[in-house]
Amino acid sequence: MMDQMMFELVLAEVKLPVLIGVGICVLGLFVFLLVFARYFGLWIQCKMTHAGISFLSLVMMSLRKVNPTVIVRAKIMAVQSGVLRVFPIRTEQLEAHYLAGGNVPNVIRALIAATKAKIELDWQVAQAIDLAGRDLLEAVRTSVYPKVIDCPDPNRTAGTLDAMADDGIQLKARARVTVRTNLKQLIGGATEETIIARVGQGIVQAIGSTQSYKTVLENPDKISRTVLNQGLEAQTAYEIVSIDIADIDVGENIGARLSADQAEADMRVAQAKAEQLRAAAVAREQEMVAKVAENRAAVVLAEAQVPKAIADAFREGKIGLMDYYQLKNVQADTSMRASIAGDSARSGGAGV
Repeated sequence: MMDQMMFELVLAEVKLPVLIGVGICVLGLFVFLLVFARYFGLWIQCKMTHAGISFLSLVMMSLRKVNPTVIVRAKIMAVQSGVLRVFPIRTEQLEAHYLAGGNVPNVIRALIAATKAKIELDWQVAQAIDLAGRDLLEAVRTSVYPKVIDCPDPNRTAGTLDAMADDGIQLKARARVTVRTNLKQLIGGATEETIIARVGQGIVQAIGSTQSYKTVLENPDKISRTVLNQGLEAQTAYEIVSIDIADIDVGENIGARLSADQAEADMRVAQAKAEQLRAAAVAREQEMVAKVAENRAAVVLAEAQVPKAIADAFREGKIGLMDYYQLKNVQADTSMRASIAGDSARSGGAGV
């Protein structure tokens, strides 16, 4: 009886570790099945397409916060398109670009398109362009299939490019610029806004250097060729293929209006100068009037000294009484002659 109880106790002690071990194995198997079920499909795809990504690498991608589906699909695209024969891109490079915030599938598609179109583009440059925020795939597409840019941009303004020919006639133009991406200058190159601004400036300058607006209306392609030969795509991310004048209209006669405004301004200046001269003449006249009054006052003051001088001469005995009467007679005769002369002048003027 005692032996049976001891046997059961020993058996119970043996069963507990076994049960724990079995449970751990079952749990590990369950976890393995879950992991295997999650990555089995991707692993099969890698095996079938020779992508070269192991099962363990798929698991490690998740631990590194990398989406394995994105990497696997990008690697499969690169393998199936033959890009890996041109650019030996490793899986670690795809993961690094993903962790840097890049768009891995977009870069692979751009490399595929560039390879098919025989455009020079390598993995390092593609990475840099994508991380710079540029749409690399769209840039490659634009290199193959040029796009048309309206000048001025209709999304920002509904106006036109207004320029004045040498004869003073205003012309209103709209242009269409066909461009393709220059991948060599895509990093650091100016965008579409710069192309639009430069083309607009070139058209205005070309029209302004034309002698007559009729020449522009007759040969608008001359303006296009002139602007195109100015090398406006320098330091930009695009290469200008062609510049076409889409529409051109005749505006105002700005030259005539400016001439009229200038004539009116000149007239106002002349009036101001004439008014200044008139004011100066009036001031001069008033100055002369004051001068005459001053001189008259001096004459009156001098005449006031005559009686005093006569009295002094009497006291000193330099003149006598007869001399005084003779002086009075001369004064009376002078006054009479002056009075007669004044009457004659007035009567003569009235007769006329």
